[in-house]
Amino acid sequence: MEYIQEFIRYLKFERCYSVYTQKAYECDLNQFNHYLTSEYECTLLDAKDFMVRSWMMFLIETNCSKRSLNRKLSSIRQFYKYALRNDILILNPTLRVVSLKSDKKIPSFISDSEISFLLEKINFPESYEGKRDKAIIQMFYNTGMRLSELIALKIDDVNFSQKYVKVFGKRAKERIIPLLDSHLIDLKVFLDLRLKEFKDIDNLFLTVSGKILYPKLVYRMVNSYLSKVTGVKQRVHMCFDMRLQHIC
Repeated sequence: MEYIQEFIRYLKFERCYSVYTQKAYECDLNQFNHYLTSEYECTLLDAKDFMVRSWMMFLIETNCSKRSLNRKLSSIRQFYKYALRNDILILNPTLRVVSLKSDKKIPSFISDSEISFLLEKINFPESYEGKRDKAIIQMFYNTGMRLSELIALKIDDVNFSQKYVKVFGKRAKERIIPLLDSHLIDLKVFLDLRLKEFKDIDNLFLTVSGKILYPKLVYRMVNSYLSKVTGVKQRVHMCFDMRLQHIC
């Protein structure tokens, strides 16, 4: 269809879409056009809103996922917006068609037994990096703090004598979180090594080159260790957001 090819050229030269995206749009449009031709003996330019809904039902019956269906519907919508702007047609048949709500992914959590096995049985390197990694995982697990909160921790936020860590969350809201004795012992070992390696930066956890941590590094590190005890890939703040019941 010439108007489909014109739309694809528009995506390529004016929107600078990748070849992969162009092919996806073209495939979706041709699929919808084929459905219209076979079911209603019409083309994209003659489609009505009930035909779009009928096509969506057809896709559902063929076990098309909601995510894929919504992507296909988005392709069709973009084509009709383009067609309206260029006076190819005067009515958009997708205007009153609603996307399907995607199923919420159920979050997965790491169990107490898995994290205990990780901290007690897995050998962390004796280097600064190994001590830091273990201290980070312990901090996540024992406090339930978020990734951004952990990265922002300062050395002075840890009070060893009163056994707590001070955390500044959203909107600079301060929280005081108690720490276990066993955690404090390991944290002190890490901190002694940390102060020997890097003295001029206040942040508690640093990279091996003495720079402030960044989220991607922590995410990769934590998931690397978690993969040793569970096959499930975790979101860092989600898998540790469980506040150990034995703290209370």
